[in-house]
Amino acid sequence: MKNNPVVWFEIYVKDMKRAKKFYENVLELKLEKLDSPASGIEEMMSFPSEEKGFGATGALVKMTDGPSPGAGTIVYFSCQDCKLEASRVGPNGGKVKKDKFSIGQYGFIALATDPEGNAFGLHSMK
Repeated sequence: MKNNPVVWFEIYVKDMKRAKKFYENVLELKLEKLDSPASGIEEMMSFPSEEKGFGATGALVKMTDGPSPGAGTIVYFSCQDCKLEASRVGPNGGKVKKDKFSIGQYGFIALATDPEGNAFGLHSMK
């Protein structure tokens, strides 16, 4: 792999107002509302990003039937086609929690857990 494979992170929340206030106050920054890219994603608030900076950005996410808060931050790994990588999760001891689905203009994601129960995401544009 040539580049850092981490492209995005999500922190799942049930109470967006409370979570937004918490992160804005603790980190002294302003979160921006994102339009929902897919059905089932109720609200998203984006952390700031730098166009020419290093690192990945992410968002607070309130999702119908999404991972429970307290499950940790979801790190997304870049893929050519997340369906292919998701197909390798089960045979290697993990579990696919949500098969590949569209997030509109932002591509596709799949959600899974590793053998230890850590949640992670796979992201591709096709």
